[in-house]
Order: sequence, then C-alpha cells, then structure tokens
Amino acid sequence: MNIQASFATSEYGKLYIVPTPIGHLADMTYRAVQTLQDVQLIAAEDTRHTKKLLNHYEISTPLISYHEHNEQERSDQLIDQLVNGEHIALVSDAGMPGISDPGHILIQRAIAAEIAIIVLPGANAALTALIGSGLSTDKFLFYGFLPRKQKAKRDILAALKNQLETIIFYESPFRIKNTVATIYHELGNRQIVIARELTKQFETYIRGKASEVNRWLKTNDIKGECCLIVSGSEQAESNEQSLWWSPFSVVEHVNHYKETEHLTTKEAVKNVAKDRQMGPRDVYQMYHR
Repeated sequence: MNIQASFATSEYGKLYIVPTPIGHLADMTYRAVQTLQDVQLIAAEDTRHTKKLLNHYEISTPLISYHEHNEQERSDQLIDQLVNGEHIALVSDAGMPGISDPGHILIQRAIAAEIAIIVLPGANAALTALIGSGLSTDKFLFYGFLPRKQKAKRDILAALKNQLETIIFYESPFRIKNTVATIYHELGNRQIVIARELTKQFETYIRGKASEVNRWLKTNDIKGECCLIVSGSEQAESNEQSLWWSPFSVVEHVNHYKETEHLTTKEAVKNVAKDRQMGPRDVYQMYHR
C-alpha cells in the first residue's frame, strides 16, 4: 500500500510529469513553464525537440534524454538523483508523458521508492480529438497505436468489435489509409473521425461513415500525426444472434453463406452487407480483392 502526500516536505526530490504542447506553442500553462524553470533537471524524449520549446520560453534548465531505447537504465540514474533530493521534470515530445510515450517505467520506480509524483494537467491529443469529433464522450476507450502487422491489427479490432464505448486510436499518416480500410472491413460502417495537425494552422477534422472516409482517403493524402475516433458498437454484447459472424473476415463471412446456405455470391454479399451495415459494392470489392 502506498499513500502519497504530494506536497509534504521530504528529503527526496519530486518527479514532475509536465505535458507539453501537441502543436501550438502557446498551449503551455503558467504552472508548466514555472515548473520547468524550477526543477534541477528535465528528462526529455528528444532533447533537440524539447530545446526548441525551452528556448521559446527562455528556460535554461539542463536536459537529459529519456526515451524508449534507454528508459530502463536511465530510470535507475534518475531515481538516484531524486533520492538525493533533486527535483526532476519528465516531458515527452508532445502531450502528456506516459500516454503512448515513455514515462511509465520511471513513474513505477519512483512510486516504489516512495518519491512523490506530481502530474500537471495540460495538452492531450486523445481528449482534444474526442471532444472535437462530435462522437459520444459519455464513455470512451483509449487504445493508442494499433499493431503494424495486418493480422495482429485485425485480431485487435475483432476483440474491440463489441465495445459500446467510443474508441480512440493514434495512427501514423503512413498507415491511416490501411487502418481505416481495416476498421471498415472488421467493424462495419461506423461513424469515424480523423483529427490531424491538432492545434496547428492546418488542423483538420474528417468526419463521416467509415465507407465515406475510406472512399475519401483513396483520392486524398493525410499529413501529420492522426487521432482516429470510432463510434462504439450499437449492438449489445448479449445479442449473439447478430454477432455470430464476429470472428469472420469479410471473405470468410461471404463463403460461410455460400457454403452453409448454398447462396450465390451475389446473395451472400447482400447478406454480409446487411450484417455488417456496409455497402454491397464495398463487400463485393473486398471479397474479390
């Protein structure tokens, strides 16, 4: 059991988790700037990137790298410095450290060493995109980045198929077309929103049915990191009759109707389109691809 009195006097230093702008440099809080000025050291995901931010706010605090390739060994070093009374701030390249960014290991080790963790509120791409999406915010699930390999991606989406909550993904602009197509393929014609370049000059929200966004992406390119917001399932988990096909890909789904009910391809495609709330033409193209 661990009880933290965050601002109690201690011989140990404190670890400050400081969110940084996700695009617009003005999205730093007064408290965040003051904290970065007051600590003895800033642990940054990319020191070159963070240096630009510090220069903008005239912050001269020393920097040290802390990223996914050195976080195990660097965590030990930072814990020693915290135990010796130094105050340290952890920042990532953008947004909240520890959310799809390094930080979790250091935070765990600091807690184990009974070092106070002070988390500052601030910019976060996932919540910004969710609110701007217009989709339900009553309940939501943050997933982060989907796997790069197609089978693993499909398996994850299949596992998320019956989630009633709005789902938030992060995605690279180089994989967004494939990911949207796979979501359409696996989850059906859900409402989806792509939010790109958040808080920057070219901030864009692309909202629509999965079929519409998938079609749009075929003739348009996306630049900049993306948040992808997907509406939750409208079908209750207990509705097994309507979800019997969940483990199937579109091809397997069509073949199931052809083999078990002896339907023609055209008839099977119509049934699959109805089950998945997709356009028959899209199902037909996926089947013959």
